[in-house]
Amino acid sequence: MPNDDAAYRYIPEGVQSWNWGAFMFNFYWGIGNKSYLTLFCLIPFFNIIWAFVCGIKGNEWAWINGNYSDVKTFQAVQKTWNRAGLFAFIFSVIAIVLVILFYVFIFAAIVVNYQNETGTTY
Repeated sequence: MPNDDAAYRYIPEGVQSWNWGAFMFNFYWGIGNKSYLTLFCLIPFFNIIWAFVCGIKGNEWAWINGNYSDVKTFQAVQKTWNRAGLFAFIFSVIAIVLVILFYVFIFAAIVVNYQNETGTTY
């Protein structure tokens, strides 16, 4: 398009989708894609909401701020970010579940040990 102004840039159909890279690696992804609105994720508490905004709007921001010649090239670049972001999300969920299970088992062991020492039951 002849008009290079970001506010008037057309966003093609293949660009508007969820971006796991922008969601999980928000400010790193933003710096790499010249989308500096993701830096709002550095604000405590606000970052919880803004990470979802980054996931939803990330591809649009990257398309507007990037110098991509076509949608296919853009999708190839973002596919790597999406794969890494999805892996990080799955890994984080598994890690959180394992930590919770660890604390449940530790608490159960403490309760059982207390019951054995005092002879009480619940």
